[in-house]
Amino acid sequence: MTLEWIRFFIAAILIVLGLCSFGAAVLGAYRFGFVMNRMHAAGIGDTAGIFLVIASLAVARGPQMDTLKLVVLVFFLWFTSPVSTHFLGQVEYYTNPVLRKYVKRAGKTASKAPEQAKAPGQAKAPEHPGKGGDNAAD
Repeated sequence: MTLEWIRFFIAAILIVLGLCSFGAAVLGAYRFGFVMNRMHAAGIGDTAGIFLVIASLAVARGPQMDTLKLVVLVFFLWFTSPVSTHFLGQVEYYTNPVLRKYVKRAGKTASKAPEQAKAPGQAKAPEHPGKGGDNAAD
């Protein structure tokens, strides 16, 4: 009987912490002005909140097959949430010209070799319509 109460209190603490994490994510997404900051607050709060709430369900359920299913669910959500956040960040980067002026992507270096290999008087190849022309890091 005592073990059930201990599990209950641990599960209650975890679920309250998870709900606080979700609340902080909502507050961060509402209060931050820059879209990347909003995505970061939502992604971190969402990931921590999901982990804490599902951990509380696993603690409340105890060592059963349902707990294994909850662990698999956490791993699935941990793999899909960052992918969707990364995709939204890429969309914002390529569609916001002001953002591209201030954010330099790591690992992208401008190479002068293709321009030097062109013959004099040869026309420059048209750029991709989704990319800006003044940022060499694209």
